[in-house]
Amino acid sequence: MTRKPTKKSAAAKPVEVVGHTLERALDPLTSALKRAALKRADKQSRQFAEPHSAPPQPAPSGGKAAMPVSPLAVPFPKMPPIAGVQLATARAGYYKHDREDLLVMSFTDGASCAGVFTRSSVGSAPVDWCRKQLEHTKGEGVRALVVNAGCANAFTGRPGADAVRRLASAVGKRFDCRQRDVMVASTGVIGVLLDETKIVHRLPEVEQKLAADYWPQAARAIMTTDTFPKGAYAEANIDGTTVRIGGICKGSGMIAPDMATMLAFVVTDAAISPAALQNLCSLYTRNTFNAVTVDGDTSTNDTLLLFATGQSGAPKISRAGDRRLADFREKLEQVLMSLAHQLVRDGEGATKFIKITVTGAETAASARNIARSIADSPLVKTAFAGEDANWGRIVMAVGKSDEPVDRDSLSVKFGDLWAAQDGLIAASYDEAKMSAYMKRQDLEVTVDVGKGKATAAVWTCDLTKRYVEINGDYRS
Repeated sequence: MTRKPTKKSAAAKPVEVVGHTLERALDPLTSALKRAALKRADKQSRQFAEPHSAPPQPAPSGGKAAMPVSPLAVPFPKMPPIAGVQLATARAGYYKHDREDLLVMSFTDGASCAGVFTRSSVGSAPVDWCRKQLEHTKGEGVRALVVNAGCANAFTGRPGADAVRRLASAVGKRFDCRQRDVMVASTGVIGVLLDETKIVHRLPEVEQKLAADYWPQAARAIMTTDTFPKGAYAEANIDGTTVRIGGICKGSGMIAPDMATMLAFVVTDAAISPAALQNLCSLYTRNTFNAVTVDGDTSTNDTLLLFATGQSGAPKISRAGDRRLADFREKLEQVLMSLAHQLVRDGEGATKFIKITVTGAETAASARNIARSIADSPLVKTAFAGEDANWGRIVMAVGKSDEPVDRDSLSVKFGDLWAAQDGLIAASYDEAKMSAYMKRQDLEVTVDVGKGKATAAVWTCDLTKRYVEINGDYRS
C-alpha cells in the first residue's frame, strides 16, 4: 500500500483524455441512466446490509502480526475460470515474512486492454509504463500482467522506469511477446526502488503454476494492509451468448481514487474492441471507484485495468453503445461497484459503511463535490465512529464545499429519521431513535441542499483510533 497524500495533476494525462472527452460526450446518456444506476447501487449496497462473516485470511503488513479482519468484510465470491486468462502467484520476497507478493496473468492472443490511472502529479513508474504502452498499442494484443506488493516503485526517478522496462522485457521473452504487450503494476511503500530480479527469478516457477482457477490466491497476493481479499463476479448475455466478468482489487487506506482505485484488475471473455473497452472503463469508473473514499488521499499507483479475451464465442462488439451490450454494461458496472464498495468496507480501522446521498443540487458535479466534502470530513467520520448522529458536522461539511446551497432549505436525514428540515432542527427529531440507528454497521445519510434537481452518491467509512495506529506504525 502506498502511503503518501499527493496533489492532483493540473493537466490530464494522455490516456485519460479519452475518458474525459467521453464523459462530456456522454453526459446526456449519463444523466438519463443516473437514476437507474443509483437504484442498482442501492440494491448492491443492501446485499451487505447484514454482517457477513469472512473466513480469516492472512493480512500481512510489513512483517508485523496480521490485523483482525474488518467487521464489514464480505466473503470472496465463487469465481469460475474465464476463458483466455490464466493466473499464478509466488513469493518474490518484497516482504520479510513468508507470504506471496507476486501475481502474473497470462492472456491468449488477441486480448484487448483498457486502463484508467491515478491523476496524481507524482504517479509511479508502473503507471507511466502502462499509460505509454496503451497509447502505443491502442489496447491491442496485451499478453501479460505482472503485479507486485511490498514495493510501490513510486518517486524512484529514471532507475524506477528502467526497472519496469527490464521487467517487461524479461516477461515478454518468457511469454514470447513484445515488452509493450506486458502491463505492470506495483503497490507498497513510496520511494523504494523495485528490484525486478526478484520477480524475474520466479518466472519459471510462475509459468509452471499458471491456472485458470487461481482467483482467490491472486486477490491475496496483491494485499498490503487489506484484511480480506476482494473479488466480484457476474455473467452477462451478449446476443444470446453467456459471457463472464470477474475481477479483483486491493486497497484499504489512501483511498480517494479520482480515477479507479489502488489496484483493480477485471477480465471478461467477451469480444470487445479496445476503443469500446476504454469507453466502458472510463464511463463506469465515474460512479463506482470515483464515488468511494476512505481517507481523502489519492495514491501514486492507482490503476484499473480491464481486459477482454474474446474467448466466449460471442460476436465482437466495436461500439460501447451497441444495444447488444446492454446487459453486459449493467453487469460490468455491478462488478466495479462491488469492488469499490469492498474497498470502503476494508477501510483501515473501519466499523461503519456509510452512503452519503446529496439531492437538490444545481448540477451532478456540484452534488458530487458536496457529498465528497461530507464523506471526507474527519469530524463527520469520527462522529460516525462514536455512533453520534452529529448532523451539525454534516451541515458544516456542506457549507465548506463552496458549492451553491440554500441554507434555509437545507435538510438532513439519517436513514428514515429527519435530523434537520428547512434549515432548522427537525420537529420530529428523536435522540433515542437516532442513537439506536447509529449502532448499525450500514448507514445512510441524505442531504437536500435546495438548489436544483441533481443527485449524487458517495460511499465512505468512519475514522477510528485504529486508522491512526495502522498508519502511525506502517513503516516503522
